[in-house]
Amino acid sequence: MEPLGVEQILAQDPEPRPETLNRSPAPFVHAATRKVRKELWEAYGWFVAAYREAVDKLRKGDRNAAFPPGSFPPHLPFAPA
Repeated sequence: MEPLGVEQILAQDPEPRPETLNRSPAPFVHAATRKVRKELWEAYGWFVAAYREAVDKLRKGDRNAAFPPGSFPPHLPFAPA
């Protein structure tokens, strides 16, 4: 296949639109294999479970509830001094 050349490149529409679009939902995570995708999905499940457990402890008054690394606890309600 030959390169297009300057004239043909400049003659092209700079904003082409596809005739049809793929409307399928994006995957939860992109991974090289199904095994890796499954492991990531399971790890996310563990993360969510640990986060919800920490939120529950925090709401019950435990201000030292340990949240998973990389997460942020929800804001505490405002209490005037």
